[in-house]
Amino acid sequence: MEDQTPLFVKMALDGWNAQNKRLNDLVNQLSDEQLAAETAPGRNSGVYLIGHLAAVNDALLPLLGFGQRLYPEYETIFLRNPDKSGLAKPGVAEVRAASAKIDAELNAHIAKMQPADWFTKHASVSAEDFAKEPHRNKLNVLLGRTTHMGYHHGQIAYLAAVKDAD
Repeated sequence: MEDQTPLFVKMALDGWNAQNKRLNDLVNQLSDEQLAAETAPGRNSGVYLIGHLAAVNDALLPLLGFGQRLYPEYETIFLRNPDKSGLAKPGVAEVRAASAKIDAELNAHIAKMQPADWFTKHASVSAEDFAKEPHRNKLNVLLGRTTHMGYHHGQIAYLAAVKDAD
């Protein structure tokens, strides 16, 4: 049987790209005012969720060996603290632009990777642990982040539902 590695990687990347497109299409259909609203009473705002996803994707750059984060300050704002923490946050337009820049940077690096590269260790696992647990690879990270993106897409979709109900 021939090596199925390229097929497995293509399937994972297709899922990542589809989820990314779904999320970006949804975000682009919402106004800045809609994204500033809570996804449900007492819940996170749409812009916080976009900032959160941007921070998570930004963290992929060093994790996958692509370089340093573009927006390291987003970690404190959108990962380490809740939406209503009282911390100053960037505006909706700035978060949209940061998210797009991070996506472009990630996609440029992803496009250069060979299928076998996806089965190498990521930066947060030691060589010793990776030898024992080879599933802790770059592809597994991407699969987890794809699922994470889908979860938050579902939350942001409520903002579109409220728009459609008006």
